[in-house]
Amino acid sequence: MNKTLIRSNAKVNLSLNVLGRKKNGFHNIQSIYSFLDYHDEIYIRAIKESKHRIKFKGKFSKNIKNNSVSQLLKILDEKKLLKNKYDIQIKKKIPQKSGLGGGSMNASALLSYFLKKKIIKLTKNEIFSICNNIGSDVVLGLRKKNSILLNNNLIKNFNVKLGLFVILIKPTKGCSTKEIYRRVNKFSKNKIKSSSSVFKINFLKNAQNDLEIPAFTLYPVLRKLKIFLSNVDDVKFVRMTGSGSVILAYFTNKKSAINGLKLLKKNFKNYWSILSKTI
Repeated sequence: MNKTLIRSNAKVNLSLNVLGRKKNGFHNIQSIYSFLDYHDEIYIRAIKESKHRIKFKGKFSKNIKNNSVSQLLKILDEKKLLKNKYDIQIKKKIPQKSGLGGGSMNASALLSYFLKKKIIKLTKNEIFSICNNIGSDVVLGLRKKNSILLNNNLIKNFNVKLGLFVILIKPTKGCSTKEIYRRVNKFSKNKIKSSSSVFKINFLKNAQNDLEIPAFTLYPVLRKLKIFLSNVDDVKFVRMTGSGSVILAYFTNKKSAINGLKLLKKNFKNYWSILSKTI
């Protein structure tokens, strides 16, 4: 049987506001988020065997533990929803500990595939429950649209196109999400309104990621990267995604983005950096 290719796109937080701490210790956040055309590649085919086969390959495939794909398959098997076992190969192009949601988006993409192909049937509540059992970000990737995560975990999707060219750069080391959130001592009073207007450049320029302050304290190189990118010609805004460690510079002009990437590669030769575009 031929393998089917599933694209698992990188997720980017255009803004992230930490509004407070919940009773369970987790934080209450709001976020404007989008997706890039840069993606992991998931190849899947049904097999007549007693167990699933999952293999990671590619530059960022080392030391993957408790992967989201295995967790998803385990949940679906426990619920007896899958009639077949699957051979799944995942080419990891999205770095780990980057804030791009690589692992979470793998689970989202695979779950979306099973639902779209009617391999499984689930209610909306069952879908949310499965996603939350794997990770808080998984539900964000079910619909690849420019979206807002509101503070009551409500997701609003918008049919708007950003059309932005994006430079991404990641230092050699990743960030500890736990340590960064632990150092958040001021909570944002800025609440994001549920409107497509938040995707306009003028709004995004003035938006923020509240996790930058603790992240930049813990990892000063991130501040250095943001300052460097902020001085690139024609850049519209620069922001860390999630809890890092990827810093992104957003452009409306492709040529300017290409020139910015050349400067990055010249000055930070040992860091991973690419050019992409919002979907």
